[in-house]
Amino acid sequence: MHHILYTGRFLLGSTHRTAWRKCCSSFAKMMRAVCVDVPGGPENLLLRTVPRPQPKDGEVLIKVHATALNRADLLQRRGLYPPPPGESDIIGLEVAGTVDTLGPGVKRGWKPDDRVMALLCGGGYAEYVTVPEELLMPVPPTLTLCQAAAIPEAWLTAFQLLALIAQVKEGEVVLAHAGASGVGTAAVQLVRLFGAVPIVTAGSPEKLKMAKELGAAAGFNYKEESFAQGVHDFTGGKGADVILDCIGGCNWEQNVSCLATDGRWVLYGTMGGRAVEGDLLGKLLSKRGHLLSSLLRSRSLQYKADLVSAFSRRVLPYFSDRAASLRPVIDSTFTLEHIAEAHRHMEANKNTGKIIVNVIPQKQETQ
Repeated sequence: MHHILYTGRFLLGSTHRTAWRKCCSSFAKMMRAVCVDVPGGPENLLLRTVPRPQPKDGEVLIKVHATALNRADLLQRRGLYPPPPGESDIIGLEVAGTVDTLGPGVKRGWKPDDRVMALLCGGGYAEYVTVPEELLMPVPPTLTLCQAAAIPEAWLTAFQLLALIAQVKEGEVVLAHAGASGVGTAAVQLVRLFGAVPIVTAGSPEKLKMAKELGAAAGFNYKEESFAQGVHDFTGGKGADVILDCIGGCNWEQNVSCLATDGRWVLYGTMGGRAVEGDLLGKLLSKRGHLLSSLLRSRSLQYKADLVSAFSRRVLPYFSDRAASLRPVIDSTFTLEHIAEAHRHMEANKNTGKIIVNVIPQKQETQ
């Protein structure tokens, strides 16, 4: 009997040990991620184990601590906004976490365990994600990783729209639709930082109150009043110099009505429909108005890298503990296991600010 037991132990220590090591190695390179096999509702979001991505040349592997929801995530889940060719099919456009592994050719001095946040083309709803090093930003020391996850997509979008597309000038009036959303709350603060005057629309008194606390000079409840009339009253009939519009179709007449002569109407979403009926071009022409549009996800790596660089230089230092500092607004937090509930929360338009998904439970974080 002892010889039989010994023989078994001997086999386990040679042939089976090799197989065990391969199994453990394979398991160690797996991760949890949210997948969508069939486009549809939140119930189609499935948490499963998938291979962990490996960083390519110039990329960094991030251990994700938190990600955040964006409207684009809802569209992608429904099959209406696919990722750019060659990018991850996993949903998620922004993360915060720590550097896990550096790929070959990384040049910018990142080190393992550095706290970072990043803009993504996809892959955020997972425990690990690879990112070109140009799209990494250091997490300000005053912010937690949960707070930092609320910054990349929303704040870079708002910064792009204001600084690069609209080219906002000091003293101008900027109307931001959905003023209590992630992009909206970022835009209000950035407009103030740039020396301009933010005004907003929102769908509830609570959301308008939040926007005003962040610095909005005026707010209009689009469910109860004409925001165009509100803008005319606020500006003495001049109108808004810039409109940041994620609504689109259903607002076009009021937008043109309250746009200042030579004003810039920047379209970056169509939550209110894509179709337009009526004399849009004639009315816009009479105002000499500029109709601009922009998306961020489909931009080139070089464009995004330049955007991240400009944002890091001009804006990131203001996320501090000073009185006039910027701050990401967080509505609620969910776990990866409850990602479907997070999507339902956003679809019901219940959020004021960003919806965060903790990939690593906060009690396990050491940051």
